[in-house]
Amino acid sequence: MNLTPADSTLSIAPNRAASDRSASPQQNHTNNPPPAAPGVASVTHLTNKLGEYLTPAELKKVKEAYRFSDEAHLGQMRISGEPYISHPIAVAEICADWKLDAQAIMAALLHDVMEDQDVKKDELIERFGAPVATLVDGLSKLDKIEFQSQIEAQAENFRKMLLAMARDVRVILVKLADRLHNMRTLGSMSPVKKRRIARETMEVYVPIAHRLGLNNIYRELQDLAFSHLYPMRYKTLGKAVKAARGNRREVVSKILESVSTTLEATGIPVQVYGREKTLYGIYRKMQSKHLSFSQVLDVYGFRIVVDSFANCYVALGTLHALFKPMPGKFKDYIAIPKLNGYQSLHTTLIGPYGTPVEFQIRTQDMHRVAESGVAAHWLYKDDEGSLSDLQQRTHAWLQSLLDIQKQTGDSAEFLEHVKVDLFPDSVYVFTPKSKIIALPRGATALDFAYTIHTDIGDQTIAVKINLEQVPLRTELRNGDIVEIITAPTSRPNPNWLSFVRTGKARSAIRHHLRTINLSESIELGRRLLSQALNTINLPPELSPQVAERLLNESSAKSLDDLYADIGVGKRMAALVARHILGIVENDTQVSHPAIDANGEVVVKKIDPVIIYGSEGVSVQLASCCMPLPGDDIVGQMKRDQGLTIHTMDCDTARRLRSKEPDRWIEVTWGSDINRRFDCRITLVAHNEKGILARVAAEIGESDANITQVGMDDDKDHMMTHLHFTVQVEDRVHLARLMRNLRRISGVTRLLRDKN
Repeated sequence: MNLTPADSTLSIAPNRAASDRSASPQQNHTNNPPPAAPGVASVTHLTNKLGEYLTPAELKKVKEAYRFSDEAHLGQMRISGEPYISHPIAVAEICADWKLDAQAIMAALLHDVMEDQDVKKDELIERFGAPVATLVDGLSKLDKIEFQSQIEAQAENFRKMLLAMARDVRVILVKLADRLHNMRTLGSMSPVKKRRIARETMEVYVPIAHRLGLNNIYRELQDLAFSHLYPMRYKTLGKAVKAARGNRREVVSKILESVSTTLEATGIPVQVYGREKTLYGIYRKMQSKHLSFSQVLDVYGFRIVVDSFANCYVALGTLHALFKPMPGKFKDYIAIPKLNGYQSLHTTLIGPYGTPVEFQIRTQDMHRVAESGVAAHWLYKDDEGSLSDLQQRTHAWLQSLLDIQKQTGDSAEFLEHVKVDLFPDSVYVFTPKSKIIALPRGATALDFAYTIHTDIGDQTIAVKINLEQVPLRTELRNGDIVEIITAPTSRPNPNWLSFVRTGKARSAIRHHLRTINLSESIELGRRLLSQALNTINLPPELSPQVAERLLNESSAKSLDDLYADIGVGKRMAALVARHILGIVENDTQVSHPAIDANGEVVVKKIDPVIIYGSEGVSVQLASCCMPLPGDDIVGQMKRDQGLTIHTMDCDTARRLRSKEPDRWIEVTWGSDINRRFDCRITLVAHNEKGILARVAAEIGESDANITQVGMDDDKDHMMTHLHFTVQVEDRVHLARLMRNLRRISGVTRLLRDKN
């Protein structure tokens, strides 16, 4: 048995090299402020590391890449005053700790030459080959992400980063190494830039590192970002943890002694390590559970590494016999691994003095994957077979990025979809054939259908969870058995966008709505833009020169694309019209809008958009108030759901209108409407024999159709409430129906149910 003393483990120096981490399963966390910028990186130290696993021929190519990078960056300095070449060397060293191949190391050394020194890709291809040049090209597009700039630019850069990663995972490994070194040396930046880079790291790079199973980088980036986002909180919490070490030393030592003695008696080859939670992990727990530091008892935990899969469970049973387990605090990530391939048994026990203590139990191979994730593919090439499941999971996720890209209209939408899938918390459910499916926490039954296959999701009509039929919006829980019922004629509903959680489901639904209902969306968008142009006295039809400039200055490929975006709510007609006004004002070849004496654009009173109720899914009637022809109505533009029509007195519309007033437009009913509309009515009647039959018969006699009926009684069962959804032609038809229903004996009250 290898036992690490609590004192040495719980006061590990910060930012320990990854090679040290991989040499031993001991977990190294930093709870001290980040160190000052390290000295100039040594290329000799790098080549010594590389010499341990690269061939002489590969090492020669790496040295050539170093010389090229050194010449390209000659005279360039970092803000800290160091020669710039120290940064590429440091990034390459981090990659060498993972034992990445020669091409990746060369790309690490060259990753800034295209962006900073204007070296062309063709030159890199000629000097170092196409694979290295492609890696550098992918990395070069990522270096200037500005998350405080225009949202379109942010999203476009993020999209490029993820797609580069999908094509070659080494791109993101080198990028994460680059970000890690930049975060370690962030001290020279201004406070504003520190916070911006730290926020970007926490929001983008930390979840990607977690998703790829790079737990060492994930934890270190979290703590470094935390230290720059909230420096005072970081220092205060660091001092509290340091003080707590002395107070809790006796508890930790006693637990280590008890556990080691007990496990030795079983005869299992085992290593026991004490570990301290990261400052950010403690801070997040304090925030999420509204605890003070003194209330966070499980600051320390223990990791047990055994020699085989079976002995993980033997060790678990031994621990449960030693200390009492806390109910609901056991998780088996060996039987059901996390999305990033992580495997361990987690259990929380009540230790000495009533202190809860977390234990993680795993094998050596599981530990390698847990700490290095996809990088373990390079770290331990002799164990590739044991990593096949992890490689498949990673490949499947990267492939899903490409699938989302194909179905997504623009970069902002792509970013929205992918960020959902970066959330680390997951729920695990089963297909009827017992296959395990992992989904983000909060995912619905419909998300499950789209995870199985896009066509399954598109054709879903019902779902059963644990053999019981439930709504499509039902959130899934761990262990649910989910069965999807489909019909070939079923198609996605725009309302599905309001409750699906996964990027794949959201992008597939939007793609279907855009393509299948494209002509409807284009026509609606054209009408809405014409209305918006009319309000500022511009002609509703765009001249060729204005149309050309508008398309050049937007991401739309054609006017039809622009109209379609307006029709589904992705662009606001008023904002597009304002953009067109700016073009017109700068174009002497186009007549200017009318200006009043105060120099303001004359706004004309215009006719509202005409609604017929038969436009298809691009125009929907709100389910909250179910408007009828004859009602005063108003329209709401909902993103990717088109135009939703509410009655003017709808409570839901009134509440939403106060939040987003610019998304509401004037609409009116057209003439010659030839269809029926749903409407809800509620009757209060005496609970007597035959009342339901008499009401239903009268509805039929009044030429209305019943689509849904429900009823409930009052407390003394003297009265009953009858709820009907009926189909009528218009408000006049409904009034005639209600007049006839009031004449029925036993009916005491009748009203139209709008909300």
